[in-house]
Amino acid sequence: MIINKKFSITTILIGIISLCVASSLPQPSGPPKLVNLKVFPKSIPYRVLDHQMDVWAASLGVRCNFCHVRNAQTHKMDFASDAKPEKISARYMYVMMGKINKKYFEAQKDSLGMIMTMGVNCNTCHRGVSHPDIKAVAAGNDNPGYGGPGPVGPDKVN
Repeated sequence: MIINKKFSITTILIGIISLCVASSLPQPSGPPKLVNLKVFPKSIPYRVLDHQMDVWAASLGVRCNFCHVRNAQTHKMDFASDAKPEKISARYMYVMMGKINKKYFEAQKDSLGMIMTMGVNCNTCHRGVSHPDIKAVAAGNDNPGYGGPGPVGPDKVN
């Protein structure tokens, strides 16, 4: 009888301690809430947005901190902050890319509002560098090629 009583008390104490420890552990949470979306659809799933950010980072050869700042109190990335001008530029570039693809490549959007097919993307110009080189056109070159149109001025107009 005494052994059963000791066993029962020990089991109850272990159970109480286990519950206390389990409740003090951080609980796994779902994906973070997406805020401050200006060019992406509000209904975009976290995993899709995260993948798109990975594609952008690879196309520019950068990491998250190129466009995003770290929160001073939490020491975590503050993805909602617009403190860096690079983030604003990325938004403009994304909108520009969408307009080019729609106008010249007849790109359509999917149910989330994301472009399904494209003719140009970040890598088209950036090719793994954050600030792509601008190639000047040689004087007298009728085919400007990669660098875009050559110098324009009153004496250069056809």
